[in-house]
Amino acid sequence: MVESWATLGVDLHLEPTGAGGLRRGLTDALRDAVRSGRLAAGARLPSSRSLAADLGIARNTVAEAYADLVAEGWLTARQGSGTRVAELAATSPPGRNAGPRHREPARPEYSLLPGAPDLAAFPRAEWLKAARRALTTAPYQALGYGDPRGLRELRTALAGYLARVRGVRTDPESVLITSGFAHALRIAGTVLAARGVRTVAVESYGLDAYRGLLQRSGHVTPALPYDELGTDTRASGDAGAVLLTPAHQFPMGTPLHPDRRAAVVDWARRTGGLVLEDDYDGEFRYDRQPVGALQGLDPDRVVYFGTASKSLAPGLRLGWMVLPPAVAEEAASAKGGTDTVGVLEQLTLAEFITSGAYDRHVRSSRLRYRRRRDALATSVTARAPEVAVTGIAAGLHAVLRLPAGMEQSVVQAAAWQGLALHGLSLHRHPQAVAEPLDALVVGYATPPDSAWAGALDALCRVLP
Repeated sequence: MVESWATLGVDLHLEPTGAGGLRRGLTDALRDAVRSGRLAAGARLPSSRSLAADLGIARNTVAEAYADLVAEGWLTARQGSGTRVAELAATSPPGRNAGPRHREPARPEYSLLPGAPDLAAFPRAEWLKAARRALTTAPYQALGYGDPRGLRELRTALAGYLARVRGVRTDPESVLITSGFAHALRIAGTVLAARGVRTVAVESYGLDAYRGLLQRSGHVTPALPYDELGTDTRASGDAGAVLLTPAHQFPMGTPLHPDRRAAVVDWARRTGGLVLEDDYDGEFRYDRQPVGALQGLDPDRVVYFGTASKSLAPGLRLGWMVLPPAVAEEAASAKGGTDTVGVLEQLTLAEFITSGAYDRHVRSSRLRYRRRRDALATSVTARAPEVAVTGIAAGLHAVLRLPAGMEQSVVQAAAWQGLALHGLSLHRHPQAVAEPLDALVVGYATPPDSAWAGALDALCRVLP
């Protein structure tokens, strides 16, 4: 059977000028594509037959243009390798080298920044198996635009998993799939704004990026007080919603006191407000019984947020909201008319959960992170006895409390040592009323196993 020209070769956009003849115009267009960097060194060009068919010209014209550029040194042609851009031919685009060169700041050798798991431990083999099974068995309709709430397969898997592991009370109709927590918070901000909510109270310590998301939705974000019992939810006042990390406060690492949990649910019932519950690392508990989701106390007043960012990897861009029935339709509308989260990732995560691979991965990760946490606490206690290690009963980070006035100098010393660290002040709300603390927020899950010992040693060297 004769193979159609349309199935051969690679695509290449060219606009031969025709000046001086078609062959010269094609030669000039190819030379300009190489010189400008649009065709990189080593890039393979289409066959003369394929390019001739694409441009509607004679094959000999393309072959002759290629031969001219091979002779000039712009291209190479070898049997079995095709025609390629010569390694020394391509130059930087105009202006790329203009002016003196400035060295980019060196990347830190080690990172103990919070908010990420060990990405080197992502379960690639198991994820690939789940992807193959999911794609093999998925109906072709699943590859369409889909329900804006997300694939039913994943919503069903999450409803069962969250009920079993986090005590969430829901069904697939109330689950909304998002591309991470920030996406989910934008949806919530849109819904709240449409309901006339103008004030969303937040914790004294947290991520300023999330405050910014709410503020861009038109909300004021006052700080709730924080003390030894956690965030004081009794001070919610006239807010229409509150954003909390009740199971494991970020970054302080403490669970919300039972009395405060009851108080914020009572506030929501009394005022008609909503509690936005960020359960950002709910699976990782070490020295205490798991703290169930606040949503289980009142599914009608709590919006539950979760993601695969800490348990698997943030690059998957997979998150979910569990919504009160009265809010579910509004949130789906705010997300858009069709699903905006990748179908293949949703199918794979659904299979990963239902096959039990997700549970196995979380349990394995929990054991590894607990060992790291223990090594961190032991090393810091031995080498820097004036530093208190706190907030370590759960999660993927610890808070190291420093002597007064030491935070900035330690963070700067760490940078000189090639170690990326966050100080606690970076996460402090500008309106927080509590006394400022000097501390470090150490993400002990972040380094790969090969870098963990070096990162821990670098940390201990800069502690007072």
